[in-house]
Amino acid sequence: MAQNVYDRQEFFEGYSQLGRSVHGLAGAAEWPAIRALLPDLSGNRVVDLGCGFGWFSRHAREAGAAQVLGLDLSEKMIARAKADTSDPAIDYRIADLDQLPLPEESFDFAYSSLAFHYIEDFGRLVATIHRALVPGAHFVFTVEHPIYMASLNPGWRIGDHGERTWAVDHYSAEGPRSTDWLAKGVIKHHRTISTTLNTLIATGFAIRHVQEWRPTEEQIVETPALAEEVDRPMILIVKVQK
Repeated sequence: MAQNVYDRQEFFEGYSQLGRSVHGLAGAAEWPAIRALLPDLSGNRVVDLGCGFGWFSRHAREAGAAQVLGLDLSEKMIARAKADTSDPAIDYRIADLDQLPLPEESFDFAYSSLAFHYIEDFGRLVATIHRALVPGAHFVFTVEHPIYMASLNPGWRIGDHGERTWAVDHYSAEGPRSTDWLAKGVIKHHRTISTTLNTLIATGFAIRHVQEWRPTEEQIVETPALAEEVDRPMILIVKVQK
């Protein structure tokens, strides 16, 4: 079973104050890049894996999706998603993505935002998603970039000559990493980019787009703190097709 850190009170309270939690998709700097990759969702049956507060689930309906299934391990997240949604075509359910069953060929599009780095058995989940999609369906997801994850406590270091560098810790050593983010002892599962992409390919997905996201100059001017994302990517965006 995946670690249910989002139901810890201190974590949930901290997460609820993030820009993407307060402002939804508009508060996520990577959203314009993701939106450009989305197919036409008109009439689609959509599964939102790690749906959180339900921001994308509601967007999918606004974009014309016929039905949306939002799944999340956190009871607190699902409760908030239900409270913020008054659409009978969106079904929110508590589910552990590490043990997730989905009916075969029951969805036209799958989506996930920043959830898969909490998943231990990525191969099992990818196979489950592949079986659940109809032929030709697309799957778009984001995950913490492996370079960002490859540090037990991400942060800048000062080099021998006073330069500021980003410390990468044993990038090739895959497996669980413990970090303190919003709460102590948050477990995330580090995988290299090659493992992530090769798992998708071996399962039968065709890679359509891979983006090591970086903010635009306009975004940096508006939010200067985003400048560090140019020096080391924080988010990996992937689009595949069955």
